[in-house]
Amino acid sequence: MPEVMINGPEGRIEARYLHAEDPGAPIALMLHPHPQHGGTMNNKVVYQLYQTFVARGFSTLRFNFRGVGRSQGVYSGGEGELSDAASALDWVQTYNPNARFCWIAGFSFGAWIGMQLLMRRPEISGFVSVAPPANLFDFTFLAPCPASGLVINGDKDDIVPPDSVKKLVDKLSTQKGITITHNVIKGANHFFGPQIDDLGGIVGRYLDANVPAKDPEEAT
Repeated sequence: MPEVMINGPEGRIEARYLHAEDPGAPIALMLHPHPQHGGTMNNKVVYQLYQTFVARGFSTLRFNFRGVGRSQGVYSGGEGELSDAASALDWVQTYNPNARFCWIAGFSFGAWIGMQLLMRRPEISGFVSVAPPANLFDFTFLAPCPASGLVINGDKDDIVPPDSVKKLVDKLSTQKGITITHNVIKGANHFFGPQIDDLGGIVGRYLDANVPAKDPEEAT
């Protein structure tokens, strides 16, 4: 997985990118946990998400928010990190002008940023939100949520209480025209630990069921 450097709002953004062979392959962007609490693009959950999308033929990018690793800048409370994510998405779109679909996946803080990006970029057609911190950050901007997606959390999460995630899912599920799939992994804490493979399996099966291999007119 080649290392790339992206020009971001505050300087370079350190990233890892794998380009699919299919010129029409869908694209996906991975977003990592909180920069001030050890979150990086090499987080095990983020890496698992990355590998799951790659295995299904996506051109996939993960990157470090400003101030993390070799990415320049300093943490800005979310606004700057959203700009970083937008720049990263611009970059991957530039290299994949014929991509059939665009997805985002985020873990914890990254899920919050990812959902904000979803609201601003209509080309994003699906999302995976892992342990969205509904107790720590405001998700009311999802009014309405513009795309269907998958929400996953553990029932032993002591950082983001399962009830707060369920309330968010219940609210989103009242909207017409989208479907929110919610999976709770038994025994998993916020970081999933031994359940990391279970997480990958859930995401993989969701993608298999919800991402067409080809455009409808190409299907046989």
